[in-house]
Amino acid sequence: MKLNGGLVKTRDAWRRVAGCLALAVITTAGQAHAQSSAPDHSPLLRALNAARLKGCEGRPGLTEPLRENTRLSAAAARIAAGGQLGEALQAAGYRATRAAYITLQGYSGPAALAQGAVDSSCAALTQGDLAEAGFHQRAEQTWIVLAAPFSPPGAAQAEDVQARVLALVNEARAKPRRCGTESFAAARPVRLNAQLQSIALAHASDMARHNYFSHTGRDGSQVAERASRAGYPWRAIGENIAAGQMNAEAAVQGWIKSPGHCANLMAPVYTEMGAAFVVNERSKDGIYWVQVFGAVR
Repeated sequence: MKLNGGLVKTRDAWRRVAGCLALAVITTAGQAHAQSSAPDHSPLLRALNAARLKGCEGRPGLTEPLRENTRLSAAAARIAAGGQLGEALQAAGYRATRAAYITLQGYSGPAALAQGAVDSSCAALTQGDLAEAGFHQRAEQTWIVLAAPFSPPGAAQAEDVQARVLALVNEARAKPRRCGTESFAAARPVRLNAQLQSIALAHASDMARHNYFSHTGRDGSQVAERASRAGYPWRAIGENIAAGQMNAEAAVQGWIKSPGHCANLMAPVYTEMGAAFVVNERSKDGIYWVQVFGAVR
């Protein structure tokens, strides 16, 4: 997950604040002991879901059960053969935003295996976004791969997502807020603007299509130039970008937590905004977000 933003321009001055928030792949290797069971993994899946519901080590239980995914089972087999987690997922054709694996040896039966997973890797088992699982068993060893699937919104949801971004932004602007070392009073809500949405969509599309992540377009343009070319008569213009977030909540929350993005979001000069996302599963980050704030002359 990436954030890169806080690019603000007024007619008087530039301000650029860069930030990056990365979502790392979690690898959890347990060295408990398990026994292989029949190729049908449903008893183990049920036992894991019972443990997940109960919670562990003070972590609350999760009501959403794990779902078995055959590609994750293929990845588990590759890990059993000595492969690394990231390489195994890629070879199996599974795109994850977060993943973990657990290795167990010497336990007998699904209940004991589930307890071994709890004992060795409670944090992974109770991680809410790790919603899919795959399994491989060989002799007395069991490999379990847990993953958060790459599940971005579809193009048909674009209007709903933009409306959600707007609602979250205005909710944030309604309260005084500290962004890094800067304090901001509550600001008036912004409204959607079709031109700013088109500007945001064009840059998000370019990043997704050409697999890069930057305020600077491939033609060397910045947001102010792109806005002027689009005919938007700005007196203040600003841009936040992000990559890898699967929904509006994650994108906006990331911007709020990052001082530069937060300052853009809270700036009282802005009266309107546009927001867009574009998905390209073959690109490095998969999904790209652009938010453009503006105020007209």
